[in-house]
Amino acid sequence: MKRRKLPSLCILGPGLLALILTGCSQSDFPQYPPNYREYAYVTNGGSDTVSVIDVVNVRLDRDLVVGRNPVAIAASPTRNEIYVVNSGAVGGAGSISVINAEHNAVVASITLHRQPVSIDLDAAGNIAYVANSGSNSISVVDLKARREIARLGVGEEPVGARISPDSKTLVVANRRGNSVTVIDPATGDVRAVFEGCPGASDPVILPDSSKAFIACSAGHQVMVIALAGKQGGRPVPDRLETLMDVGRGPVHLALKPDGGEIFVSNSLSDSVSEIYNTTDEVGDTYLIGDDPVRGLVSRDNSLLYVANFRSRYMTIYSIDDGRRDSSVHVGDGSSAMAFSAAGHLLFVVDTRSDDVAVVRTAAANRSLFTVIPTGRAPNAIVDKAFKVP
Repeated sequence: MKRRKLPSLCILGPGLLALILTGCSQSDFPQYPPNYREYAYVTNGGSDTVSVIDVVNVRLDRDLVVGRNPVAIAASPTRNEIYVVNSGAVGGAGSISVINAEHNAVVASITLHRQPVSIDLDAAGNIAYVANSGSNSISVVDLKARREIARLGVGEEPVGARISPDSKTLVVANRRGNSVTVIDPATGDVRAVFEGCPGASDPVILPDSSKAFIACSAGHQVMVIALAGKQGGRPVPDRLETLMDVGRGPVHLALKPDGGEIFVSNSLSDSVSEIYNTTDEVGDTYLIGDDPVRGLVSRDNSLLYVANFRSRYMTIYSIDDGRRDSSVHVGDGSSAMAFSAAGHLLFVVDTRSDDVAVVRTAAANRSLFTVIPTGRAPNAIVDKAFKVP
């Protein structure tokens, strides 16, 4: 028989006022079998910890001590493990802390190079690619063996490395180098370097591995690269397809799950631009909020959720209707977001107020559910759901 666990915060907790205002409906929560577990992991850069949130009961489970200055996080797609990138002390080496999700304990540490800032995993969850911004390199990490197996030289201050879904291309955004490096991960060889992307950051790759889009955060454009493949039976090299004008300070690209469009968070224009991926055209640009820094598209491709860093409101944009839908009051300095596995909750990381706002996503009741305290300066989040034997 399946059981339903309701948040204890419906009775008492830091979000009591919000619950009184919005109500606490059992229909908002899915049915969970007894062996189901789900946690959201939040990196706290100011306290060298990770806050573990019990998603089933919507409460803080525990805080884990990790390395110095955790800044990025990823969940294994195949194992019950979480990988935390610790940037380290200024001028020193960083590391990866490995968390066993079944026991919520740190079980290993992997040494990296200076100032690692991002992580991406291959589809099998065996290899991690970590951008070391302080040493102009990418660490290739064997997650099973818990060690670095290669170090790839790239441009100046890499801040984002993305592996393509087919694992045949690694795209690296070099912020200070104003460039993008394209690498063959099988050999570690650089296939191409593309200049002219000021403040290159946050690369995304289409689900079919055909194109990469890179935000030029120090300017007002998004670079589009057609990735190497075959056309008419002949091999085609990587090539610059176009540079598209968007708003000022594009810092994040949110790809729809179906791969149809990308939404660009323009932090200095307080807007979001919509890119049509098949035609490389910029559609409309919409005023969205004060300093938008992160976007997240719902799994049904209908809604865009936007975190506004200089605001206490998270904005919801209706993609199908082409209009701003609503706003939800959250904490201060929203900087990262993640959905629960069922999609019924959205977790919004608030860097300035040191908490996570939990927002209900049901169409009839999009509202703040509760607020969960974290460590100091939370900055990234990932959700992990699994079943135990």
